[in-house]
Amino acid sequence: MKASLSQYRQSPRKVRLVADMIRGKGATEAVTILTFVPKKAGLPLKKLLQSAISNAKNSGADVDTLVVEEIRVDGGVVMKRQMPRAFGRAYVINKRTSHINLTLSKKEDGEKSGKLKVSKAKTVKAEKTKTEVKKTTKSTKVKKENNK
Repeated sequence: MKASLSQYRQSPRKVRLVADMIRGKGATEAVTILTFVPKKAGLPLKKLLQSAISNAKNSGADVDTLVVEEIRVDGGVVMKRQMPRAFGRAYVINKRTSHINLTLSKKEDGEKSGKLKVSKAKTVKAEKTKTEVKKTTKSTKVKKENNK
């Protein structure tokens, strides 16, 4: 269930702001978010998402179980224009374009869009830092005793 939009005439930096809002959300929730977002990129991304949902329906998927798995905004062709400036100089104006790729996947019953994996990684990292802190405090105590 994929959909793509090429040569969209807005800079990738601005489109990514809107794309980050819907990443990992359910398909119907993402459509609602894009309906009310006050950015220019909201409408084209909404149309792209609806196209991906339509592609999923055609392949037999249930719309309620769809999740925005990946939305990638890459830079496209840059059109270079010139603006006349003082003393006969010309400044370059870059008119940037974006390539947007959207992938939907089916949400499993026990899955919560990848949050479980992140929390495990954070706890493992927190435990490692706790042991490192204990080791450093012991070594500083030993150094202080040797200095006395």
